[in-house]
Amino acid sequence: MTILALDTTTEFGSMALRVDGKTMGESHLHSNDGFAHVVFQSMEEMLARSGQSLSEIDCFAAGAGPGSFTGVRVGLTAAKGLAEALNKPVAAVSNLRALAAFGASERRAVVLDARRGEVYAAVYDAKLNLVQPEIVMKFSDWLQGLEAETYEFITATSAPFQTISGGTRFAQMQWTEAPRSIASAVALCAEIDAADGKLLDPLAADANYVRRSDAELAWKE
Repeated sequence: MTILALDTTTEFGSMALRVDGKTMGESHLHSNDGFAHVVFQSMEEMLARSGQSLSEIDCFAAGAGPGSFTGVRVGLTAAKGLAEALNKPVAAVSNLRALAAFGASERRAVVLDARRGEVYAAVYDAKLNLVQPEIVMKFSDWLQGLEAETYEFITATSAPFQTISGGTRFAQMQWTEAPRSIASAVALCAEIDAADGKLLDPLAADANYVRRSDAELAWKE
């Protein structure tokens, strides 16, 4: 199976090509003006390097969030548009689940900065199945709900959560820093979904914001 995966949910975007269970290439995407105008050029370059064509892609995958609202839309819209045009399925992959792919333990507690003093967090098992739901709340409150004996914590590079957990039983557990480029992990999750029959029709794929946008919150207030 050939999977083309995008992640544009943070300022450190990436793209990966996975073929028959192996990552054949991963590239970094960077632009000060967002990713909308660089995605397709980067895609053409990756396909050219690999000797693949768009028609050979079996599934288009995208990091679906949480992350930048604009960034989430760019990657997901690109994947959905290509999939619809080529009559292919889509995998809309939670960024928390993709980060869990960089762990090695049975219980993988993933945590990301959600700002406003809160975190995005979830717990996955070794098969990247969700064990505790994705939430947005204060880090200390989330830790109180973790009841297993041990966890591997996975977070983004240079995140301060291990320091913040000082004085708790979690501080001495394994902490893993995931790389900035996660498109290869998005592709892996898509491959798992394909094997489980969980790929989506392009029209059914949706963003995974976890929390409403600032505009929505302001309107409600």
